[in-house]
Amino acid sequence: MSQKSLSRWMKGVIAGFALCGILVYAWIFPFIGKEIVSANPECADWYAPWLAVLWIFAVPCYLVLYFAWKIAAEIGKDHSFSMENAGYLKHISQLAFLDSGYFFIANIVLLLCSKNHPGVLLASLLVDFIGASIGIAAAVLSHLVQKAAKLQMENDLTI
Repeated sequence: MSQKSLSRWMKGVIAGFALCGILVYAWIFPFIGKEIVSANPECADWYAPWLAVLWIFAVPCYLVLYFAWKIAAEIGKDHSFSMENAGYLKHISQLAFLDSGYFFIANIVLLLCSKNHPGVLLASLLVDFIGASIGIAAAVLSHLVQKAAKLQMENDLTI
């Protein structure tokens, strides 16, 4: 598969993620929240804080998609192993850790404000674990791409 073809596929997947995210955050989460509130009227005051937490949670996710798009563009230019891509992966790693930490703290705060259930907090630990795993994977990839970029620069300088 050529670099340009790989780049196009990556951009297509990234665009798909962005569209799915819009669908989930703009339609599915509010719909599920309203269904929960209609089934459990005592939870009506939980709807707005949780929706705000989820929408704020989406912002770093879309920043990750932006950096992934930039990586795909660099791959399309045949700059797979570049310091720019290492930097983008580092940003993705930091955003994943930030988002995981935010979601964990937001769950604790909502629990302390009596707007969360302990079972939801335990279930959300899976989301935190997945975010931390993505952060670790992106950090490792950043390190490896940086090393490969340095090796490539050294090879370009030798005859």
